[in-house]
Amino acid sequence: MISLIDLKRQYQNISQEILDSVKEVFESGQYILGTKVAEFEKKCAEYLNVNHAIGVGNGTDALVIALESVGIGKGDEVITTPFTFFATAEAIVRVGARPVFVDIDPLSYNIDPDKIEEKITERTKAIIPVHIFGHVCDMKKIVQIAKKYNLYIIEDACQAFGAEFEGKKAGTIGDVGCFSFFPTKNLGGFGDGGLIVTDSDEIASKARMLRQHGSKKKYFNEMIGFNSRLDEVQAAILLVKLKYIDSWNRRRIEIAQKFSQELKLDGLVTPKKCNSFEFGHIYHLYILQHEKRENLMEYLAQKGIATGIYYPVPLHLTKALSFLGYKEGDFEIAEKLCKKSFAIPMFPELTDEEIEYITTSINQFGGSLQ
Repeated sequence: MISLIDLKRQYQNISQEILDSVKEVFESGQYILGTKVAEFEKKCAEYLNVNHAIGVGNGTDALVIALESVGIGKGDEVITTPFTFFATAEAIVRVGARPVFVDIDPLSYNIDPDKIEEKITERTKAIIPVHIFGHVCDMKKIVQIAKKYNLYIIEDACQAFGAEFEGKKAGTIGDVGCFSFFPTKNLGGFGDGGLIVTDSDEIASKARMLRQHGSKKKYFNEMIGFNSRLDEVQAAILLVKLKYIDSWNRRRIEIAQKFSQELKLDGLVTPKKCNSFEFGHIYHLYILQHEKRENLMEYLAQKGIATGIYYPVPLHLTKALSFLGYKEGDFEIAEKLCKKSFAIPMFPELTDEEIEYITTSINQFGGSLQ
Protein backbone atom coordinates (compact mmCIF):
# COMPACT_ATOMS: atom_id res chain seq x y z
CA MET A 1 0.00 0.00 0.00
CA ILE A 2 1.26 3.48 -0.89
CA SER A 3 0.32 5.54 2.17
CA LEU A 4 -1.18 9.02 2.08
CA ILE A 5 1.95 10.05 3.97
CA ASP A 6 4.82 7.77 4.98
CA LEU A 7 6.41 9.22 8.10
CA LYS A 8 8.82 6.31 8.41
CA ARG A 9 10.64 7.27 5.21
CA GLN A 10 11.25 10.81 6.41
CA TYR A 11 12.55 9.56 9.75
CA GLN A 12 14.92 7.09 8.08
CA ASN A 13 16.52 9.93 6.12
CA ILE A 14 17.26 12.07 9.19
CA SER A 15 17.14 9.53 12.01
CA GLN A 16 20.63 10.13 13.38
CA GLU A 17 20.12 13.89 13.49
CA ILE A 18 16.83 13.39 15.32
CA LEU A 19 18.31 10.96 17.84
CA ASP A 20 21.29 13.21 18.54
CA SER A 21 19.06 16.23 19.12
CA VAL A 22 16.66 14.35 21.39
CA LYS A 23 19.57 12.84 23.32
CA GLU A 24 20.72 16.36 24.19
CA VAL A 25 17.34 16.98 25.79
CA PHE A 26 17.43 13.77 27.82
CA GLU A 27 20.96 14.47 29.02
CA SER A 28 20.13 18.07 29.96
CA GLY A 29 17.43 17.10 32.42
CA GLN A 30 15.49 20.17 31.25
CA TYR A 31 12.20 19.10 29.68
CA ILE A 32 9.83 22.10 29.82
CA LEU A 33 10.51 25.49 28.17
CA GLY A 34 14.24 24.88 28.02
CA THR A 35 16.97 25.74 25.54
CA LYS A 36 15.54 23.71 22.64
CA VAL A 37 12.18 25.51 22.76
CA ALA A 38 13.94 28.88 22.99
CA GLU A 39 16.19 28.01 20.05
CA PHE A 40 13.31 26.72 17.97
CA GLU A 41 11.25 29.83 18.66
CA LYS A 42 14.21 32.03 17.66
CA LYS A 43 14.86 30.12 14.43
CA CYS A 44 11.16 30.11 13.50
CA ALA A 45 11.01 33.86 14.05
CA GLU A 46 14.04 34.28 11.79
CA TYR A 47 12.69 31.94 9.12
CA LEU A 48 9.27 33.59 9.12
CA ASN A 49 10.74 37.10 9.51
CA VAL A 50 8.52 37.95 12.45
CA ASN A 51 9.25 39.52 15.84
CA HIS A 52 7.81 36.83 18.09
CA ALA A 53 7.31 33.05 17.92
CA ILE A 54 5.68 31.31 20.89
CA GLY A 55 5.63 27.53 21.12
CA VAL A 56 2.41 25.97 22.45
CA GLY A 57 0.95 22.52 22.95
CA ASN A 58 -0.83 22.13 19.60
CA GLY A 59 -2.42 24.02 16.72
CA THR A 60 -5.84 24.18 18.38
CA ASP A 61 -4.37 25.82 21.47
CA ALA A 62 -2.53 28.23 19.20
CA LEU A 63 -5.88 29.38 17.79
CA VAL A 64 -7.56 29.64 21.19
CA ILE A 65 -4.66 31.55 22.75
CA ALA A 66 -4.38 33.81 19.71
CA LEU A 67 -8.07 34.71 19.97
CA GLU A 68 -7.79 35.43 23.68
CA SER A 69 -4.59 37.42 23.14
CA VAL A 70 -6.40 39.92 20.92
CA GLY A 71 -9.38 40.11 23.27
CA ILE A 72 -11.96 38.05 21.39
CA GLY A 73 -14.65 36.76 23.75
CA LYS A 74 -18.33 36.46 24.61
CA GLY A 75 -20.68 38.20 22.19
CA ASP A 76 -18.06 38.69 19.48
CA GLU A 77 -18.29 37.28 15.97
CA VAL A 78 -15.41 35.84 13.97
CA ILE A 79 -15.67 35.28 10.23
CA THR A 80 -14.14 32.10 8.84
CA THR A 81 -14.60 29.25 6.36
CA PRO A 82 -16.85 26.19 6.71
CA PHE A 83 -14.33 24.11 4.75
CA THR A 84 -11.59 23.37 7.26
CA PHE A 85 -10.72 21.12 10.18
CA PHE A 86 -13.11 21.45 13.13
CA ALA A 87 -10.51 23.14 15.36
CA THR A 88 -10.86 26.48 13.55
CA ALA A 89 -14.49 26.94 14.60
CA GLU A 90 -14.00 25.05 17.85
CA ALA A 91 -11.44 27.63 19.00
CA ILE A 92 -13.86 30.48 18.27
CA VAL A 93 -16.62 28.84 20.31
CA ARG A 94 -14.17 27.94 23.08
CA VAL A 95 -13.46 31.64 23.80
CA GLY A 96 -17.19 32.41 23.83
CA ALA A 97 -17.43 33.97 20.38
CA ARG A 98 -19.62 32.97 17.44
CA PRO A 99 -18.28 31.59 14.15
CA VAL A 100 -19.78 33.28 11.10
CA PHE A 101 -19.15 31.28 7.95
CA VAL A 102 -18.46 32.49 4.43
CA ASP A 103 -18.49 30.15 1.44
CA ILE A 104 -15.30 29.22 -0.36
CA ASP A 105 -13.81 30.04 -3.73
CA PRO A 106 -14.36 27.03 -6.07
CA LEU A 107 -10.79 27.13 -7.41
CA SER A 108 -8.63 27.79 -4.36
CA TYR A 109 -10.96 26.11 -1.80
CA ASN A 110 -10.14 29.05 0.50
CA ILE A 111 -12.60 31.55 1.96
CA ASP A 112 -14.00 33.76 -0.82
CA PRO A 113 -12.92 37.32 0.07
CA ASP A 114 -15.62 38.79 -2.16
CA LYS A 115 -18.27 37.34 0.18
CA ILE A 116 -16.79 38.52 3.48
CA GLU A 117 -18.09 42.10 3.69
CA GLU A 118 -21.74 41.08 3.54
CA LYS A 119 -21.26 39.04 6.74
CA ILE A 120 -19.68 41.84 8.78
CA THR A 121 -21.80 43.26 11.62
CA GLU A 122 -21.14 45.55 14.57
CA ARG A 123 -20.21 42.41 16.55
CA THR A 124 -17.55 41.24 14.08
CA LYS A 125 -14.11 41.47 15.65
CA ALA A 126 -11.86 39.25 13.53
CA ILE A 127 -11.39 37.17 10.39
CA ILE A 128 -9.71 33.77 10.46
CA PRO A 129 -8.60 32.89 6.93
CA VAL A 130 -7.47 29.27 6.66
CA HIS A 131 -4.70 28.48 4.18
CA ILE A 132 -6.30 25.16 3.39
CA PHE A 133 -4.07 22.31 2.19
CA GLY A 134 -1.14 24.78 2.11
CA HIS A 135 -2.75 27.10 -0.46
CA VAL A 136 -2.44 30.70 0.71
CA CYS A 137 -5.63 32.77 0.77
CA ASP A 138 -5.97 36.00 -1.18
CA MET A 139 -4.52 37.96 1.71
CA LYS A 140 -4.35 41.25 -0.19
CA LYS A 141 -8.14 41.46 -0.33
CA ILE A 142 -8.59 40.16 3.19
CA VAL A 143 -6.15 42.71 4.63
CA GLN A 144 -7.98 45.51 2.81
CA ILE A 145 -11.30 44.41 4.30
CA ALA A 146 -9.83 44.06 7.80
CA LYS A 147 -8.36 47.56 7.65
CA LYS A 148 -11.61 49.04 6.37
CA TYR A 149 -13.61 47.61 9.30
CA ASN A 150 -10.84 47.63 11.93
CA LEU A 151 -10.83 43.83 12.32
CA TYR A 152 -8.10 41.52 13.56
CA ILE A 153 -6.73 38.89 11.19
CA ILE A 154 -5.75 35.60 12.80
CA GLU A 155 -4.26 33.34 10.15
CA ASP A 156 -4.89 29.64 10.50
CA ALA A 157 -1.67 28.53 8.83
CA CYS A 158 -1.71 25.10 10.48
CA GLN A 159 -1.36 23.40 7.07
CA ALA A 160 0.89 26.04 5.52
CA PHE A 161 4.28 26.30 7.23
CA GLY A 162 6.63 27.72 4.62
CA ALA A 163 3.95 28.94 2.22
CA GLU A 164 4.15 32.56 1.04
CA PHE A 165 2.17 35.47 -0.37
CA GLU A 166 3.75 38.55 -1.95
CA GLY A 167 7.10 37.95 -0.26
CA LYS A 168 5.67 37.26 3.20
CA LYS A 169 5.29 33.89 4.84
CA ALA A 170 1.84 32.54 5.61
CA GLY A 171 1.01 33.33 9.22
CA THR A 172 2.87 36.64 9.23
CA ILE A 173 0.54 38.73 7.06
CA GLY A 174 -2.23 39.30 9.61
CA ASP A 175 -2.03 40.27 13.29
CA VAL A 176 -1.38 36.73 14.51
CA GLY A 177 -0.49 33.44 12.83
CA CYS A 178 -1.13 29.93 14.11
CA PHE A 179 0.67 26.73 13.17
CA SER A 180 0.30 23.06 13.98
CA PHE A 181 3.14 20.55 14.18
CA PHE A 182 0.91 17.47 14.14
CA PRO A 183 3.06 14.64 12.71
CA THR A 184 1.47 14.65 9.24
CA LYS A 185 1.96 18.40 8.67
CA ASN A 186 4.63 19.63 6.23
CA LEU A 187 6.66 20.49 9.34
CA GLY A 188 5.56 17.84 11.81
CA GLY A 189 6.79 16.60 15.17
CA PHE A 190 6.60 13.18 16.77
CA GLY A 191 3.48 14.20 18.67
CA ASP A 192 1.45 17.36 19.18
CA GLY A 193 2.89 20.86 18.99
CA GLY A 194 1.94 24.33 17.87
CA LEU A 195 3.22 27.87 17.34
CA ILE A 196 1.86 31.41 17.56
CA VAL A 197 3.62 34.21 15.67
CA THR A 198 3.12 37.97 15.73
CA ASP A 199 4.93 41.28 15.33
CA SER A 200 3.01 42.78 18.25
CA ASP A 201 4.87 42.95 21.58
CA GLU A 202 1.55 43.25 23.43
CA ILE A 203 -0.05 40.21 21.78
CA ALA A 204 3.12 38.15 22.23
CA SER A 205 3.38 39.03 25.92
CA LYS A 206 -0.21 37.98 26.55
CA ALA A 207 0.20 34.75 24.54
CA ARG A 208 3.28 33.79 26.55
CA MET A 209 1.38 34.37 29.77
CA LEU A 210 -1.66 32.45 28.61
CA ARG A 211 0.35 29.37 27.59
CA GLN A 212 1.64 29.08 31.15
CA HIS A 213 -1.28 29.56 33.52
CA GLY A 214 -1.52 33.29 32.92
CA SER A 215 1.81 34.11 34.54
CA LYS A 216 5.05 35.85 33.60
CA LYS A 217 6.70 34.65 36.80
CA LYS A 218 5.97 31.24 38.30
CA TYR A 219 3.27 31.32 41.01
CA PHE A 220 2.43 34.98 40.27
CA ASN A 221 -0.64 34.45 38.11
CA GLU A 222 -2.10 37.53 36.47
CA MET A 223 -4.94 35.93 34.51
CA ILE A 224 -6.67 32.59 33.93
CA GLY A 225 -4.57 30.82 31.34
CA PHE A 226 -3.73 27.37 30.01
CA ASN A 227 -1.13 24.69 30.40
CA SER A 228 -0.04 24.64 26.77
CA ARG A 229 3.68 24.54 26.16
CA LEU A 230 5.69 23.11 23.32
CA ASP A 231 7.90 20.56 25.05
CA GLU A 232 11.65 20.21 24.69
CA VAL A 233 11.57 16.85 22.90
CA GLN A 234 9.26 18.12 20.14
CA ALA A 235 11.32 21.30 19.82
CA ALA A 236 14.48 19.20 19.42
CA ILE A 237 12.86 17.19 16.62
CA LEU A 238 11.39 20.25 14.90
CA LEU A 239 14.75 22.04 15.00
CA VAL A 240 16.20 19.28 12.83
CA LYS A 241 13.25 19.26 10.46
CA LEU A 242 13.14 23.04 10.09
CA LYS A 243 16.39 22.89 8.10
CA TYR A 244 14.67 20.81 5.43
CA ILE A 245 11.27 22.49 5.17
CA ASP A 246 11.96 24.46 1.97
CA SER A 247 13.41 21.47 0.13
CA TRP A 248 10.54 19.27 1.28
CA ASN A 249 7.98 21.86 0.16
CA ARG A 250 9.72 22.17 -3.23
CA ARG A 251 9.46 18.42 -3.67
CA ARG A 252 5.74 18.54 -2.82
CA ILE A 253 5.28 21.22 -5.48
CA GLU A 254 7.21 19.10 -7.98
CA ILE A 255 5.06 16.05 -7.21
CA ALA A 256 1.87 18.11 -7.51
CA GLN A 257 2.97 19.41 -10.91
CA LYS A 258 3.63 15.86 -12.11
CA PHE A 259 0.22 14.73 -10.90
CA SER A 260 -1.53 17.66 -12.57
CA GLN A 261 0.31 17.10 -15.85
CA GLU A 262 -0.23 13.36 -16.02
CA LEU A 263 -3.76 12.88 -14.68
CA LYS A 264 -6.11 12.62 -17.68
CA LEU A 265 -9.20 10.82 -16.34
CA ASP A 266 -12.46 12.25 -17.69
CA GLY A 267 -14.30 14.27 -15.08
CA LEU A 268 -11.32 14.46 -12.73
CA VAL A 269 -10.67 17.93 -11.27
CA THR A 270 -7.11 18.62 -10.14
CA PRO A 271 -6.20 21.41 -7.68
CA LYS A 272 -5.65 24.89 -9.13
CA LYS A 273 -2.86 27.17 -7.90
CA CYS A 274 -4.43 30.63 -7.73
CA ASN A 275 -1.29 32.74 -7.33
CA SER A 276 2.13 33.09 -8.93
CA PHE A 277 4.36 32.79 -5.85
CA GLU A 278 6.92 29.95 -5.65
CA PHE A 279 5.50 28.69 -2.36
CA GLY A 280 1.98 30.01 -2.93
CA HIS A 281 0.71 26.43 -2.63
CA ILE A 282 2.81 23.89 -0.75
CA TYR A 283 0.40 20.94 -1.08
CA HIS A 284 -0.03 19.71 2.45
CA LEU A 285 -2.57 17.52 0.68
CA TYR A 286 -3.19 16.93 -3.02
CA ILE A 287 -6.96 17.08 -3.47
CA LEU A 288 -8.90 15.70 -6.43
CA GLN A 289 -12.59 15.86 -7.28
CA HIS A 290 -14.68 13.27 -9.09
CA GLU A 291 -18.39 12.53 -9.30
CA LYS A 292 -17.72 8.82 -8.67
CA ARG A 293 -15.45 9.46 -5.70
CA GLU A 294 -16.34 6.37 -3.69
CA ASN A 295 -15.94 4.06 -6.68
CA LEU A 296 -12.59 5.61 -7.56
CA MET A 297 -11.33 5.40 -3.98
CA GLU A 298 -12.37 1.75 -3.76
CA TYR A 299 -10.64 1.06 -7.07
CA LEU A 300 -7.42 2.70 -5.86
CA ALA A 301 -7.51 0.73 -2.62
CA GLN A 302 -7.57 -2.45 -4.70
CA LYS A 303 -4.49 -1.11 -6.50
CA GLY A 304 -2.71 -0.56 -3.19
CA ILE A 305 -3.06 3.23 -3.20
CA ALA A 306 -4.33 4.94 -0.04
CA THR A 307 -6.85 7.81 -0.25
CA GLY A 308 -8.64 10.00 2.27
CA ILE A 309 -11.49 12.49 2.47
CA TYR A 310 -10.75 16.02 3.71
CA TYR A 311 -13.45 16.86 4.74
CA PRO A 312 -16.60 14.69 4.62
CA VAL A 313 -18.80 17.30 6.36
CA PRO A 314 -18.58 21.11 6.15
CA LEU A 315 -18.43 22.73 9.57
CA HIS A 316 -21.85 24.37 9.38
CA LEU A 317 -23.50 20.93 9.08
CA THR A 318 -21.67 19.28 11.99
CA LYS A 319 -23.78 18.27 14.99
CA ALA A 320 -21.52 20.17 17.38
CA LEU A 321 -22.24 23.46 15.61
CA SER A 322 -25.94 22.91 14.96
CA PHE A 323 -26.75 25.63 17.51
CA LEU A 324 -25.52 28.20 14.97
CA GLY A 325 -28.66 27.52 12.94
CA TYR A 326 -27.13 26.85 9.54
CA LYS A 327 -28.73 24.38 7.16
CA GLU A 328 -27.87 22.40 4.06
CA GLY A 329 -27.66 24.68 1.04
CA ASP A 330 -26.30 27.67 2.95
CA PHE A 331 -22.78 27.21 1.54
CA GLU A 332 -23.20 25.26 -1.67
CA ILE A 333 -19.60 25.32 -2.90
CA ALA A 334 -18.20 23.93 0.34
CA GLU A 335 -20.96 21.32 0.49
CA LYS A 336 -20.32 20.13 -3.06
CA LEU A 337 -16.59 19.89 -2.42
CA CYS A 338 -17.17 17.73 0.65
CA LYS A 339 -19.17 15.31 -1.49
CA LYS A 340 -16.71 15.08 -4.40
CA SER A 341 -13.17 15.66 -3.11
CA PHE A 342 -10.53 13.24 -1.85
CA ALA A 343 -6.78 13.09 -1.32
CA ILE A 344 -4.17 10.86 -2.91
CA PRO A 345 -0.66 10.19 -1.54
CA MET A 346 1.47 13.31 -1.06
CA PHE A 347 4.76 13.45 0.81
CA PRO A 348 8.29 14.50 -0.22
CA GLU A 349 9.70 10.98 -0.21
CA LEU A 350 7.19 9.74 -2.80
CA THR A 351 9.23 8.24 -5.65
CA ASP A 352 8.84 9.02 -9.36
CA GLU A 353 7.92 5.36 -9.90
CA GLU A 354 5.13 5.62 -7.33
CA ILE A 355 3.91 8.85 -8.90
CA GLU A 356 3.73 7.15 -12.28
CA TYR A 357 1.91 4.14 -10.80
CA ILE A 358 -0.64 6.39 -9.07
CA THR A 359 -1.36 8.48 -12.17
CA THR A 360 -1.54 5.45 -14.44
CA SER A 361 -3.93 3.70 -12.05
CA ILE A 362 -6.24 6.72 -11.85
CA ASN A 363 -6.21 7.20 -15.63
CA GLN A 364 -7.19 3.55 -16.08
CA PHE A 365 -10.21 3.90 -13.79
CA GLY A 366 -12.46 4.91 -16.67
CA GLY A 367 -11.92 1.56 -18.35
CA SER A 368 -12.89 -0.29 -15.17
CA LEU A 369 -16.40 1.23 -15.39
CA GLN A 370 -17.08 -0.06 -18.92
